[in-house]
Amino acid sequence: MLRYINYIIGAAFAFVLLIALWGTASELITNPPKATAEEEFHLEPEPLALHSDGPFGTYDYRQVQRGFQVYKEVCSACHSLKQVAFRDLEKIGYSEAQVKAIAAGWQIEQPDVNKDTGEPATRPNVASDRFPLPFANDVAARAANNNAIPPDLSLMAKAREGGPAYIHSLLTGYTDPKTFTHDGKSLAKEFPDFTVPTGLHFNPYFPNLNIAMPPPLTQDGQVQYQDGTRATVDQMSKDVSAFLMWTAEPNLAKRHATGFGAVIFLLIFTGLTFGAYRNIWRGIKH
Repeated sequence: MLRYINYIIGAAFAFVLLIALWGTASELITNPPKATAEEEFHLEPEPLALHSDGPFGTYDYRQVQRGFQVYKEVCSACHSLKQVAFRDLEKIGYSEAQVKAIAAGWQIEQPDVNKDTGEPATRPNVASDRFPLPFANDVAARAANNNAIPPDLSLMAKAREGGPAYIHSLLTGYTDPKTFTHDGKSLAKEFPDFTVPTGLHFNPYFPNLNIAMPPPLTQDGQVQYQDGTRATVDQMSKDVSAFLMWTAEPNLAKRHATGFGAVIFLLIFTGLTFGAYRNIWRGIKH
């Protein structure tokens, strides 16, 4: 008897769930939710061709060095590179002496402790140090950036969908929401109540369209490249995207070479195995 009561209770519970599901589904069909500005006007990153693309990609170290210069002169004031050490720059073509000079001349020093007093202090960077944080802690970072914490850029090219293309599109995508259009639709006409909150900046490549970071690259020539390359906003954006791809995947060329060698080995091994099989079982029915 108790078993039947449990069956009845379960059936009643399932019936109630079906009624609720039907009500929700019918409401969505008859009165679908309105699309939001984020859904209608968020853009996917524009394609970006880099030397590191593809299964045989390698880095253009001249471009990576230019990207490091952009990071050093523009981005490092807010964004950290916690996973990168100064000596890693030797991998992109800097000499040991140059790396030591870069580390020693870095504006932000390493936190340390005064051996005599035990009080907090700083010391100049050395090649083995990782890039120092631009802010002492999250509280200081928020205070300097309208309550937003600038993300670490070490793995940014791997952490965001689109990778370097996303970074490049974001850096060059700042625009005026009042005049922004997409697929023939005007943001101002489709969503007249859309506003950019105080302290934020409109960027259609950012998921919610409003980003705390102001445009970091605002004019051509903002960085004077040492190799003579014309430093347009687009060029600087490409170069720093290439640099951040390297920080996220510094061993990419070696990994590609290893993978290619492994494929060649497997092809040869497969051929030898098949040949041995044919030789051993030749003339034997099986």
